[in-house]
Amino acid sequence: MATGLEAVFLEKRAQLARFLALRGAGDHADDLVQEVWFRAARDVSGPVANPTAYLYRTAHNLMVDWHRSESQRGVREQAWSETGSGDTPEADATPDAERHAISQSVLDAVQQEIDALGEPTCSIFRLFRIDGVPQKQIAATFGVSLPTIEKHLQKAYRAMADIRRRLDMD
Repeated sequence: MATGLEAVFLEKRAQLARFLALRGAGDHADDLVQEVWFRAARDVSGPVANPTAYLYRTAHNLMVDWHRSESQRGVREQAWSETGSGDTPEADATPDAERHAISQSVLDAVQQEIDALGEPTCSIFRLFRIDGVPQKQIAATFGVSLPTIEKHLQKAYRAMADIRRRLDMD
């Protein structure tokens, strides 16, 4: 049984999705609600006096960041299209051998961590984060509720945070 901030989040999830959708998130609202929870859970250091207000403030800040990111993406795409192909003859995109070996090592560690999550968490994480399938569609595919999908994603994100901490220590 969820308590505190998590209980309020679960209760207000639909309202937060509408809040985000009305502010321009559109089809991304459900995914952004999940991001609201990750930010709120990550940033909170103790009891929250007004959990509902805290969640809505987090959602508002997320939308500001999201709109800023979308705006910057539009500017980048416009600049890219104006310059043609974007290929520069002096730039070599091939990584050196050391970077390639490090990248492969990190990729292998992440792959092992994902595989260790077991099913269905592994598949849900890959569908959502790698293939970009919306959470609602994943829930329908697996025949489970959206909160169940979110719990599997939370489990995967915790595992990814653990592997990142371990890699940062090396």
